[in-house]
Amino acid sequence: MKKYLYGIVICLTAVMLITSCKKSFLNETAYSEFTPQALNDSLSFEASIVGIQSQYNLWNTQEEDANGDQGFLCAWQMGTDIAYNKSPDDLDPMAVPYTNYEKLTSNDVVSSFVYRWAYDIINNANLVIANIGKPGLTFSSGFRNRIKAQAMFYRGLGYNYLATLYGGVPIITAPLTAPKTDFVRASLAQVNSLIISDLTFAEANLPGIDQLKVTETPHWAMAAQLLAEVDLRTGDNAGAEAECNKIINSGLFTLTTTRYGVRAGQSGDAYSDMFVYGNERRSQGNHEAIWVEEMENPAAVTNGSGPDINNMFPGYRFLGSQHRRVWGCRYYNEPGMLICDSLGGRGISRMALTYYVLNLYEPGDMRNSQYSIRRHFYYNDPTSAQYGQLVAGPSVDTNRNIVPKTNKWDQFDPNDTFGSQDFKDVIVMRLGETYLLKAEAQFNQGNSQGAATTLNVIRARANASPVTPDKVSMDFILDERARELIAEENRRMTLMRTKTLVQRVQGRGLKITNISSTNLLLPIPQSEIDLNKDAKLTQNPGY
Repeated sequence: MKKYLYGIVICLTAVMLITSCKKSFLNETAYSEFTPQALNDSLSFEASIVGIQSQYNLWNTQEEDANGDQGFLCAWQMGTDIAYNKSPDDLDPMAVPYTNYEKLTSNDVVSSFVYRWAYDIINNANLVIANIGKPGLTFSSGFRNRIKAQAMFYRGLGYNYLATLYGGVPIITAPLTAPKTDFVRASLAQVNSLIISDLTFAEANLPGIDQLKVTETPHWAMAAQLLAEVDLRTGDNAGAEAECNKIINSGLFTLTTTRYGVRAGQSGDAYSDMFVYGNERRSQGNHEAIWVEEMENPAAVTNGSGPDINNMFPGYRFLGSQHRRVWGCRYYNEPGMLICDSLGGRGISRMALTYYVLNLYEPGDMRNSQYSIRRHFYYNDPTSAQYGQLVAGPSVDTNRNIVPKTNKWDQFDPNDTFGSQDFKDVIVMRLGETYLLKAEAQFNQGNSQGAATTLNVIRARANASPVTPDKVSMDFILDERARELIAEENRRMTLMRTKTLVQRVQGRGLKITNISSTNLLLPIPQSEIDLNKDAKLTQNPGY
């Protein structure tokens, strides 16, 4: 069923992406040809949800358009407390403004991409919401509510990105199929109200993950986790704790505490098993995962992630997940080193972990084991005179080639040893983060004892020592998020949500310059302001 839907959705969403992704959201163009006439049976509505899901996936899979490259993913980690730029400025121009903040302007290509990406999701969700209830369709109320709930989940998701990154933004709740040049920004409170309303409806009307064949399709726990995050951002800490408890107490998800999967009989540990290729999905034994963006090897699945389909999506190349290419290192550029499975395949080393985050772990913390973070490399070319020896010495490039790296994005295809494509699944939500969100909600309510108890659940899994209530603080929680979610969470958004970005990077000896409170929001893209000729679309302060 999934493969069949993907075949249909290629046809249905090609037009959606062609007409929206490459043009400004405020451009005088109809933003979708996925018309009401096309939405007339159950399969077309099912395919439309897969289409929105595919559009969401552009965050992780878009390699390059006219504006940029893999530096897009770097922008959400560099310039924070956990990662810094190891590339020359001319290699990753997209990421430069996020390490030298004086260069972050209203013409920033990352901000422009995200703004239109979120509104593309919103507009296509609006198309589904507007048409699922139209007269003449003989669907059951259950089907209608599920499709509407799935679309509302994605609309709430899109607006949450916008609210976190920009503050108040224009609210659009009906599909745009004609030019509009008079947008005005709603208040942040109004945007938050819409997000909460959408996610509340979604949670109440979505199925459980145990009822789905394709578990990356929206289910109620995805809505609950996102709603908990929204509640934290808006100050409803009791609401956030309640949402987390729904997930934790549901019995549908469990922390991974025992070995499983394709490498269970090899060296490793339970924590690192979750991120092994072939272990990440629920069907593969990962019952901690709440939302997994599933990639497919194009060598095995027709229209899987990976092939260049530029003919269908002009200006875009989809090469699967791009995370390995930004999180890894370039060990293969060192003489005597060969690309291999045990070293994670080929990375590009566009950014590296800061010494700050590398020193956060106490001895024995499973999340810092050699199976999760690689710190030592050994020459592996049998023809090298140094075969088997530690890669070290003054001649070794420790700026890009040999750097400590997370193993979470390791993936290797023996049919593509060069690593030009990467089709590893993306874990978007998991139960480990649910506990962290709950602890944050408890701490914000003055319940340090409860927060410590919650944090100690995931610390016990990691073999880390228990934290006492007097040691719990927002800094400790953010440190724990780094230890648990390194290379998974969007660190920039977490620090923007908690309003801690500036304080988390200052005074830590990081290579970050000219950051200020201005950077707690991104600039509204100047192109959107310029095209909005019939009303004033105000800019965020400082840009």
